[in-house]
Amino acid sequence: METPGSQSSLHRANLERVVRAVRLAGSLTQAEIARGTGLSAATVSNIVRELKDQGKVQVTPTSAGGRRARSVSLSGDAGIVVGVDFGHTHLRVAIGNLAHQVLAEESEPVDVDASAQDGFDRAERLVDRLIEAAGLDRAKITGLGLGVPGPIDLVTGTLGSTSILPGWVGTRPAEELGGRLGIPVHVDNDANLGALGELVWGSGRGVKDLAYIKVSSGVGAGLVINGEIYRGPGGTAGEIGHITLDESGPVCRCGNRGCLETFTAARYVLPLLRSSHGPDLTMERVVRLARDGDPGCRRVVADVGRHIGTGVASLCNLLNPSRIVIGGDLAEAGELLLGPVRESVGRYAIPSAARQLSVLPGALGGRAEVLGALVLALTEMDASTLLDASVPVNGRTTPAFT
Repeated sequence: METPGSQSSLHRANLERVVRAVRLAGSLTQAEIARGTGLSAATVSNIVRELKDQGKVQVTPTSAGGRRARSVSLSGDAGIVVGVDFGHTHLRVAIGNLAHQVLAEESEPVDVDASAQDGFDRAERLVDRLIEAAGLDRAKITGLGLGVPGPIDLVTGTLGSTSILPGWVGTRPAEELGGRLGIPVHVDNDANLGALGELVWGSGRGVKDLAYIKVSSGVGAGLVINGEIYRGPGGTAGEIGHITLDESGPVCRCGNRGCLETFTAARYVLPLLRSSHGPDLTMERVVRLARDGDPGCRRVVADVGRHIGTGVASLCNLLNPSRIVIGGDLAEAGELLLGPVRESVGRYAIPSAARQLSVLPGALGGRAEVLGALVLALTEMDASTLLDASVPVNGRTTPAFT
């Protein structure tokens, strides 16, 4: 038994600190681990050697600042994480390992009016199919990250009001899917997961303060402060779509008038063009036509960009992020959207905040949320889960840490 303050408990704590540092970053040099954990270079070197001998991490030669270095990442054999993303019209599932490698991924369409139970059934089948097709050991799953398009109550785990999946309101997605699959499930809204995905794999790499703006069936923001998602005490931080732009504007689903969402979300934007472009118009087609030079679609995309920029300027004045990443359906419009966003930011944000800000398109496209779900599963995994697991090394199984 370890006693508080003993050498063994201190050693265990240092092991967990190193694992946590590497887990989210994917890979770090030993010098970066030392800076991030506050441990000495010698301590990090000894811990990395021990973890490597146990098969918990893999070490590869690299360079940093023109000098030789050693890159440390968690072993690909140490465990498996699952990401599930429910959207307005899709279900995506990805399987990854602890070394940040995506091993399998698949998506399929869903009916927005389908029940939550039907959605859970399909997610369970798709996870099982991918695990089997990839030849993976289900017992090695350490956790599942789940994305849903709506606010999650942090205390009860209940999905709040959402017009995107109305049949899901009041459900507890993590509890339901976890019970079916028999594994730990961690749930968050889609904008937060998009932020996590871009932070680790996409346009947010290298920064610790950013906002991911998702513009699709609704408008939301995932806020990253000091490298971590900020959710607020009720889990509703980042509802940028409900910033008021016009007190006399259209009535929003939240009950207020003139919210940003009423000028940018698909259900408000598409009717502006359907009389001239047909009743079956989608945001994807609007973007395609805009890129091809259609004047009406280009105007609508630019107007949406200016409205988003107004909301982004408010975020800049309040939080002063160093980067804004735009995702969702409209992000494919590129500079047709981003140019007007930057224009509004330059006009409405205080100069010191605007000067430090970069506005970029998401690098992951529609995969941002499901990859963010993998990151969520990695983030929520207890370091002791890895340290206490047996991992094959050179054909043999090493004992767990004691």
